Amino acid sequence: MTAPSPANRRPPRRVTPDYLERAALHYLERFASSSENLRRVLMRKVDRSVQAHGTDREQAAGWVEALVERYRGAGLLNDDSYARMRAESLHRRGASTRAIREKLAAKGVDRDTADAALGGLREDVEGDLDLAAAMALAKRRRLGSFRSAETRAAHREKDLAALGRAGFAYEIARRVVDAEDINLLDP
Repeated sequence: MTAPSPANRRPPRRVTPDYLERAALHYLERFASSSENLRRVLMRKVDRSVQAHGTDREQAAGWVEALVERYRGAGLLNDDSYARMRAESLHRRGASTRAIREKLAAKGVDRDTADAALGGLREDVEGDLDLAAAMALAKRRRLGSFRSAETRAAHREKDLAALGRAGFAYEIARRVVDAEDINLLDP
């Protein structure tokens, strides 16, 4: 099935305070979000409405801001808990601290909140945070000692590069890839 051509596509809806609230609640039902990320999502809807219907952007931006502030006051949006939850999730999947910071920043989480989330993560994880994440990524992607013994040497450089692209320092990547038994590494 092909996508409809631009001429056959329905125009975006005109934004109203009720429409923005329904859109925000629908988004928050499906995704956890930071305040800034929800603001961006709603402002994209506003910008499409401005293009299609000539909506007053400043007035609609005020509606978005009031909605975000109301949700923050009601507890539907909490950047601290969002950052903590997202940092934990990314760490479990094998993201480096650098990658976690970048992903949180991309979602509109400020530096202090991201630092607090990583600090909380450091309290929960014993040992080196990046080494534990690199081990998780190696396991998930079957790198280093998670490969069969016959193919490890042939894929060593590729495995090092994969960990490097994921944001890990060379020393950590080398330790994970060259480990005879990943369980013997002490994060």
